[in-house]
Amino acid sequence: MTLFLCLDWIKNLGKTLEWTVFKNGTKTVKTKNNLIIACGALSYELNLLKKLNKWEHLTIQCLDAKLHNTPKLIPGKVKEKLDAMNDDYDGVFIAYADCGTGGLLDALLEPYNVERLPGAHCYEFFSGQEIFEELCTNEMGTFYLTDFLVKHFDRLVIKGLGLDKHPELQKEYFRNYKKVVYLAQSRSETLIEESKQCAEFLGLEHSTHYTGLGNFKKHIEESVGVKH
Repeated sequence: MTLFLCLDWIKNLGKTLEWTVFKNGTKTVKTKNNLIIACGALSYELNLLKKLNKWEHLTIQCLDAKLHNTPKLIPGKVKEKLDAMNDDYDGVFIAYADCGTGGLLDALLEPYNVERLPGAHCYEFFSGQEIFEELCTNEMGTFYLTDFLVKHFDRLVIKGLGLDKHPELQKEYFRNYKKVVYLAQSRSETLIEESKQCAEFLGLEHSTHYTGLGNFKKHIEESVGVKH
């Protein structure tokens, strides 16, 4: 489960495409939108940055975050979005990492010549790939939570995995996990406490690693040439 844009591509993604149209002798500058198809678990952060930075030329379409429970369905849902695109979009980017698809997402995207987030998990983008890899090395057998997953733990984990109806499956699902690491985008004491409750429910140890939105924001701001 996981929340995190190929930097070379996103440099062009955020640049407003402009062309000049002359109508009745009047020069008019028009713009064309770029589309981000994203995991629903990234929805809040992407839309927040779009609002704060006035990226009005970016369109964000999010798929249901619960697809992480059935990752093999992700490529098909992404394909539906890609096939539904029209000429209003100059470019498209997939704000998913591999996310458990076992390479199926990459196979889907190749003929479309569309790029996705690097790495195995979309939430790597909050902490940054290097820090995330370090966490994975130091915290083997870890179940990661983000602000979004803490807020929606009941819907996405408990009900999403059927633990509300079959609690006996909990030990089976989480037998290889030792710890919950909460990758916190905010410094909310409420969410920290709720993340501890999530860990307690799963019978796992708990720790919090504050990521903030700095890395997420920095990479997008550096990569997106915004024109207001």
